[in-house]
Amino acid sequence: MPVVHVYMWAGRSQEVKEKIVKGITDVFVNLGVPAEAVTVILHDVEKSNWGSAGKLASKTS
Repeated sequence: MPVVHVYMWAGRSQEVKEKIVKGITDVFVNLGVPAEAVTVILHDVEKSNWGSAGKLASKTS
């Protein structure tokens, strides 16, 4: 039973989140894993809580 965690910046629409979940699930289905066995967990992270290369994402984007 695959469990996939996706960490992404907050602010995506419900429609986009649904597409992400479906797309990831489809990858596993194409590998022979039943869709019912796939769990995708989306983590919305505010840019002020995300850092890369020593800088907060809220300061660079």
